Amino acid sequence: MAQRTTLWMNGVVVRRASVAVAMAVSAAAVLLAGCGGPHRPGAGPPPRVVEFCPVADPAAPTAPPTLIDGTPANTPEAERLAQAIGEQGRGAFADVYSTLIVDRRPGRVALCVTDLARGRLLVAAAHAADPGADPDLADLYKSRYSRRTLDAAVAKIIGVDAGFPVYSLSGGNGESVEVTTTEEGAASPQFKARLEKATGGIPVTVTKGEPLDPKTGDAGMTPAP
Repeated sequence: MAQRTTLWMNGVVVRRASVAVAMAVSAAAVLLAGCGGPHRPGAGPPPRVVEFCPVADPAAPTAPPTLIDGTPANTPEAERLAQAIGEQGRGAFADVYSTLIVDRRPGRVALCVTDLARGRLLVAAAHAADPGADPDLADLYKSRYSRRTLDAAVAKIIGVDAGFPVYSLSGGNGESVEVTTTEEGAASPQFKARLEKATGGIPVTVTKGEPLDPKTGDAGMTPAP
């Protein structure tokens, strides 16, 4: 279950996922390695370390939800760990925290960070803050940019006149700023170059999108004249 916050700044939708959508990664790109992460003797394996932060795949299967009082919810144990990790990621570990995905594999949390050693410390800090949050449910992935860095890049794009409208902005999966615009804008290398100049060189991925309704966040609104 994804939790997403939609912000409006100067007429542009800025979406930040507190818990990202389910993602998939090619098995050929996954390199597994052990790590001396935050685990207690006899408590199970430490967090697995994988090479790259997964990319979004809408066709990827998601974990069946757990029912709590008849209401679908993420796996409770994974959700608890995600909440604890998120608090640390927005605080003392904001320099490395990129994103996290609950139940990418059922009952586990995929944590994407820019530094794997600091990522292990982040998981340990989350467990220290909430001893009931099981650190053994975490899998570590490497991201290129932190959430803080991408948020700063998003802020630099807002209000920039780059020649085409910007419908939405997000931090992607830690690799670039994701922008939606018109079909013409998505096909324009000049538009992409202007946006990347605004971000100071941080990559921008541009795709065709639709204007979003400021009240609902839904696509399909006709632009105002």
